[in-house]
Amino acid sequence: EPGFPAEKSSPMPQKKSRILVGVTGSVAALKLPLLVTELLKIPQLEVKVVTTERAKHFYNAQEIPVTLYSDEDEWQLWKGRSDPVLHIELRRWADLMLVAPLDANTLAKLANGICDNLLTCVIRAWDLSKPLLFCPAMNTAMWEHPITAQQVEQLKGFGYTEIPCVVKKLVCGDEGRGAMAEVWTIVESVKRILEERDLPRQS
Repeated sequence: EPGFPAEKSSPMPQKKSRILVGVTGSVAALKLPLLVTELLKIPQLEVKVVTTERAKHFYNAQEIPVTLYSDEDEWQLWKGRSDPVLHIELRRWADLMLVAPLDANTLAKLANGICDNLLTCVIRAWDLSKPLLFCPAMNTAMWEHPITAQQVEQLKGFGYTEIPCVVKKLVCGDEGRGAMAEVWTIVESVKRILEERDLPRQS
């Protein structure tokens, strides 16, 4: 096909990529506006956000410049058998998923296959051939509980990629490991995945 070789050798920004960002009820959700702003600086990257209800406590939805979905949208969209199912539509739309922050509660849900809100339903239905990155964030005492390591390993066993939490003084006043990775670290991880996987194949 004429022009195909040139198109194939063109750099990643010539293609559109789609990232679905999941945000859960950790105080690190405060960084959602900054995270989305920085992700939008990646050329040709489309961003949508899925939030849990508890995460809404930590950010102002008016500061999120992309489409933001929550549990209410899932149920408003579906009225009958032929209607689209939002968590399936989002799973199909996305080339990769980023959960940042991933709080202790949602970590436990994902490790055990629980899917009781829009975000956990998207992840339960996730296409495992696509990358899923997760950024744990919780109080140090929660992070150090023995079940946390088990659950993180369970997610990695599913094929998900951990962006490890870091040591810092937490909002609660404790100092130790448990803080979400810095936004720039997360964005660089996304860029690396896009380059490695040459994502996506969409026009």
